[in-house]
Amino acid sequence: MKTGDEGSGLCADGGIESLPLADLLARVMGATTPRSVARARRVAEIYPTAAELAAASRAELASLPGLGTSRALAIEAAIALGRRADHRAIEPGEPITRSEAVWRHFHPRLAGLAQERFYVLLLDGKGRLLREVRVSEGSLTASLVHPREVFRRAVREAAAAVILVHNHPSGDPEPSPEDSTLTGRLRAAGELLGIRVLDHVVVGRGRWTSFADLGLL
Repeated sequence: MKTGDEGSGLCADGGIESLPLADLLARVMGATTPRSVARARRVAEIYPTAAELAAASRAELASLPGLGTSRALAIEAAIALGRRADHRAIEPGEPITRSEAVWRHFHPRLAGLAQERFYVLLLDGKGRLLREVRVSEGSLTASLVHPREVFRRAVREAAAAVILVHNHPSGDPEPSPEDSTLTGRLRAAGELLGIRVLDHVVVGRGRWTSFADLGLL
């Protein structure tokens, strides 16, 4: 006699939250054959944690063998639903008044990543979110995080201010000397453009550091 969903490994008393990531992916992708289930497991091997999967772009997912745009969209939609249910994501049009809100918005995606990722939140004149822009991936250097890349979209979107965000793979959000130097350069560039740098939030594992909260901006 079978228990749970056919072919899923889901126990009758388990619940869907008890499923491993590969099985959750199989459901999101509509995997019903051994071949499609194997495809879902390959994705889980490439992105072994939910945080790493959530941080992947649609193009990255769609480029995986056998996935394509439609399955990548399904994964992206499932992740977006999860964020909304968690009441952590900052929605466009929502004002950002605390560094904790920024940390909660990014923590599910960035905690546990092996590489640094740098984002910019574009804000209107009332401090409301216009758009989130991913700028770079890798160690924070002048070449990877150049002012023109940070402010290009801000100028295009007529943003009045920005919040800088990046993660520390070590899990320790203490700003490095490079973080401080970069923040100063970007703040100076923003002043020339008339776009304020309101904060730089460094995301760690379970905690964060805010340049604004420390009085450094």
